[in-house]
Amino acid sequence: MQFGVFSVSDITTDPTTGRTPSEAERIDAVVTIAKKAEEVGLDVFALGEHHNPPFFSSSPTTTLGYIAAQTQRLILSTATTLITTNDPVKIAEDYAMLQHLAKGRVDLMLGRGNTGPVYPWFGQDIRMGIPLAVENYALLHRLWREENVDWKGRFRTPLQSFTSTPRPLDGVPPFVWHGSIRSPEIAEQAAYYGDGFFHNNIFWPKEHTQRMVALYRERFAHYEHGTPEEAIVGLGGHVFMRRNSQDAVKEFRPYFDKAPVYGNGPSLEEFSRETPLTVGSPQQVIDRTLSFRDYVGDYQRQLFLIDHAGLPLKTVLEQLDMLGEEVVPVLRKEMSGGRPAPTHPRVEQS
Repeated sequence: MQFGVFSVSDITTDPTTGRTPSEAERIDAVVTIAKKAEEVGLDVFALGEHHNPPFFSSSPTTTLGYIAAQTQRLILSTATTLITTNDPVKIAEDYAMLQHLAKGRVDLMLGRGNTGPVYPWFGQDIRMGIPLAVENYALLHRLWREENVDWKGRFRTPLQSFTSTPRPLDGVPPFVWHGSIRSPEIAEQAAYYGDGFFHNNIFWPKEHTQRMVALYRERFAHYEHGTPEEAIVGLGGHVFMRRNSQDAVKEFRPYFDKAPVYGNGPSLEEFSRETPLTVGSPQQVIDRTLSFRDYVGDYQRQLFLIDHAGLPLKTVLEQLDMLGEEVVPVLRKEMSGGRPAPTHPRVEQS
């Protein structure tokens, strides 16, 4: 079982002070968060990809490469890499290069993103989101496994005897998670290839998450990659902790109310009831996270969102201390019966 944190890379005004960090401050902060994640014993740091304000992470491979040089064992991932608007040739090259630089400590999560205008910015049509995801990954999958690729599709120019460089480290491509919140087609795609399925269940009730994961498990077995229980599942989640649950709610409420992805909608209490958002004590986070297995079964990766909505860096680092010292050790013990998530072989041997 792997535990880690992910960042969506938002630059948000702190509602309690009115101060907005600069891009430079947030970029420095995310590097600090990743290094702290390794220091407190977490396994994974994942960074999103966005191409519009209020987000800064337009080039996650650049940031993750910099983090790789300052860490030793942390697995570096994305959350997500836009398979629809990035050229799969460029994805193949960039992530193989990152894989070499990080000595194998790399995987990636593919997704369509949640920003509609990004499609025309990169010359694509949002109505083709699913076909783009399917076709582009079919090409990416081949580029990492074949040295001379001939290709003709709907969405990019043909390739003739093309070799992507560098080749994947040790001939083993980075592990791929297919991330989706609402699209059964993406669960099907993950199952077809025998890849991981990551359900970032920060917005949805457990019944929806349960249906999506069950579909993926069923189709994983259908394609004869293993039993449904052997399917490779990851979950997201959003937490905010203080020793006293009432203090956590009081402190987090103004951030929730103004958050880019939550604000001006249901109340904190409503959202906490209907989704996996957990605002409270470390024990409450432990109990809530353990309950995820009741509706998805044993799974391999749990990532927490902890730096969203303008929270100061000092507060985020305090969250990491509580995760590393109080929450994750208990979760590891309680969830030790689950299977470890697949990683690059070099990581498993280190």
